[in-house]
Amino acid sequence: MTITVGDITADPRLEVRAAAGHAGLGRSIRWAHVTELHDPVRWLRGGELVLTVGLGLGSDARSRRAYVRRLHGAGCVGLAFAIDVWLREIPPEVLEEGDSLGLPVLRVEGKTPFIAVVEAVADHYAAERTREQHRLLTAQDAMARASLRSGPAGVMGELSTATAGASLLLDRNGMTSVAVPDAEPPWHAAVRSALVGRPRGMTVLADGHATVLLQTLGPAGRTLGWLALHCPSPVTPHVRMLANHAASLLAVELLHSRDARRALYRERAPLLRAAMTRHSRIPLTLPVPPWEVLCLRSPDPDALLDHAADALVDVLGDTEVARRVGLAALDDVLLAVLPASSRPHTGERLFAVLAAGAGGPSAAGACGARGPDDLPSAVDRAQNAAVEGYRHVDETDAWALLRSSVPTEGARAFDQAVLGPLRDHDERNATELAHTLRHYLDNSAQVEATARDLGVHRNTMRSRLRIAERVMGRSLDDPRTRLELWTALSLEPMPCHDGTWHT
Repeated sequence: MTITVGDITADPRLEVRAAAGHAGLGRSIRWAHVTELHDPVRWLRGGELVLTVGLGLGSDARSRRAYVRRLHGAGCVGLAFAIDVWLREIPPEVLEEGDSLGLPVLRVEGKTPFIAVVEAVADHYAAERTREQHRLLTAQDAMARASLRSGPAGVMGELSTATAGASLLLDRNGMTSVAVPDAEPPWHAAVRSALVGRPRGMTVLADGHATVLLQTLGPAGRTLGWLALHCPSPVTPHVRMLANHAASLLAVELLHSRDARRALYRERAPLLRAAMTRHSRIPLTLPVPPWEVLCLRSPDPDALLDHAADALVDVLGDTEVARRVGLAALDDVLLAVLPASSRPHTGERLFAVLAAGAGGPSAAGACGARGPDDLPSAVDRAQNAAVEGYRHVDETDAWALLRSSVPTEGARAFDQAVLGPLRDHDERNATELAHTLRHYLDNSAQVEATARDLGVHRNTMRSRLRIAERVMGRSLDDPRTRLELWTALSLEPMPCHDGTWHT
């Protein structure tokens, strides 16, 4: 907080009174400076309260007015005269010019020396620095306590309170993990753009009159995330110190989370390895089946396990599904049991992230597994497939070979011939006949099972099938019709109502 000209006139320890320019009493004083030069402008920087006995004021009205205008033009916030030293009264033209310019003209009366005014300004700013340091230490202490009490969200809450700003915690992919206040702000887009080059250290971004500090989190050479702090005003050194302190606490928290995550995967690894060799049923903590069993070929699969644990956050996010993934080092491969997904497969994305880093896997093989009983055979097939790059066993079966042998144009023509009327009807009427038929054929043409799968009543299911037959002009009881539908629906991926893709 600054000290104003009005504060000087209101100080009971000083006999300083405003004689003119009352409109400018709210101006902030940067420093109080004594000078008797006729033209002190070159020695001023702006924001000064100039103290003088009037020796340099000039001998006539014109020069006195020019003196006041020069000081005002130099950015002075006030002009104070000692009375009964050189001048008995402040010249009227000085007072008039002060009122005209809104420049406060003060009378320093009685036994108030100039040094007392200078000390009042200096003491104010010394006390303000002490108060600012106290606020800084208090805020740092509050952030440390919040870190122990409520983790990153607590740290960012205290940071936002102490700086009167807003903050974001971003993960390694630039996605928001924590926001204070709890909403994605409009300046988030500018932060995401700045992350394209994955900057390290502190980056300062402009947001109109506001400022955004972007701080890297993590040790040298390893970025765990970013802290973004939005300040409504220009950033002060104390705000930078608070942001650095918060970044250190958040980095420690993220490192602890990373180490805990790695330890969790290593703790469960022996159980996963045992499930490969024992006939008895081993309790496993894994994603809900079906799974993608991935074997990453590496000369040091044990060291690769920690990198895979970190990379899972990039691929699946810091989610419960990611935490349930199984990792175990085998002879020359790292085994990962992942949630099954349509293309791009989860394993393919994990392999791409790991292969981009130093000491990454040379090849990866993947195979689908329906549950624990399939794990041993799926691991064998995935290991055999790990020859070069990423290869999924299920995409090299007979049906996959047939799909790969059909030209794209031919597949489109066949799709249009078989499914064209259904797709046109779906687009016009916002229905899902093609999607319904895919589930119907997947469930061996069982109405009850398909209705349960789609979450609709069996009568609704029968109605959809009748509409599909009418649109196609063909009966679903005809084996050839079912074969053509199944082939068309399987040749190309099609979107489902839940946003996933069938292949």
